[in-house]
Amino acid sequence: MRYTDVAIIGGGLAGSTAAAMLGRAGIPAVLIDPHPVYPPELRCEKIGGEQLDLLRKTGLAEPTLRATTLDGEVWEARFGYVVAKKPSDQHGIMYDTLVNTVRAQIPPSVETIFAKASAIASSGERQKIEFANGDALSARLVVLANGLNIGLRHTLGIQRQVISQCHSVTLGFDVEPAGRSAFAFPALTYWPKSARARMAYLSLFPIGGKMRANLMVYRDMTDPWFQQFKQAPEATLRAMMPGLARMTGGFKVSGPVKIRPADLCVTEGHLQPGIVLVGDAFATSCPAAGTGTTKVFTDVGRLCNVYIPAWLSTDGMDAQKISQFYDDPEKVDCEARCRAKAYHLRSLSTDHGLPWRAQRWARFMVRLAQGTRHAIRKRLLARSNGPQRSAGSAGQPQHGKLA
Repeated sequence: MRYTDVAIIGGGLAGSTAAAMLGRAGIPAVLIDPHPVYPPELRCEKIGGEQLDLLRKTGLAEPTLRATTLDGEVWEARFGYVVAKKPSDQHGIMYDTLVNTVRAQIPPSVETIFAKASAIASSGERQKIEFANGDALSARLVVLANGLNIGLRHTLGIQRQVISQCHSVTLGFDVEPAGRSAFAFPALTYWPKSARARMAYLSLFPIGGKMRANLMVYRDMTDPWFQQFKQAPEATLRAMMPGLARMTGGFKVSGPVKIRPADLCVTEGHLQPGIVLVGDAFATSCPAAGTGTTKVFTDVGRLCNVYIPAWLSTDGMDAQKISQFYDDPEKVDCEARCRAKAYHLRSLSTDHGLPWRAQRWARFMVRLAQGTRHAIRKRLLARSNGPQRSAGSAGQPQHGKLA
């Protein structure tokens, strides 16, 4: 029997971040995951905005961001025309690269056990974890960060409730220009023309030397459209977004097309002594809403910076202690915002009602006004600095520029 203060089950983004944070804080911890190297998986492929601030609170930002690709500027388009060109802090990175980069920051003091946890016996003092190979580990606290793997949680009476089945579907693939070395845009977000497309948006952004595409749609997985997309992705994209070629020119989809449906789920029976759930293990998010890493960094940041040090400073690990984390105002607010954004974006993208149609047009007009103001400011600045071409303007198609 081995002993530790904190056992983390699951070595994805949530578990690896927790292991790195606890190890750097000098808290005895063990990370449990069957994969020595995290395998490729279609999940988060870019981080930006408030996620960067949350990442910095973990203390892991600097080396993590070095592994990403910053786009610097994103073009926003609708109806086949660019309506805005905005500064952007989007950092593109494949999910397995992100997880393995975070894992590389776990200090040697944190032991990693490459095994599958098969059972947990919990109590208000210590928790016993049994492995499939017959070994066992005793810990004061177990952090369940094993994402969508529900088997272990079921043995504890923790149940998952699906509140929106197949809420959204993500398609991930690479694209490359035909007959040219690069696209004209640094990054592009293309919004659908109407709700009939059953699409949230198409996002094109760089990762390394490739242009990555995330297409977010709202369709049932039995829809023959998915098979059609796999067989003829370029033609399907053009049919869905007739004006896309105005920005991209000729293009082709390179490499495999990966498809991931996402259910919105919540957890019941999770308040138990000695066990705390983080990330997708507690509640899932909608990839189209782009809030997955927001939830992970909020959960792990609050848990490792605030609650675990306080819990370990006193005896016991009863359910009352654990409830402090679930009731944390920042966590509760984050969960509510992420869920509300998921439902709002789906209705905004697919609802045919007049109020939602008005909102779509309002968003378009706001982005157009913002883009026009930004373009005017850039021109005035360029004039004040003397005649010069703006960076990245060479080779941009005239039809892609703001009026």
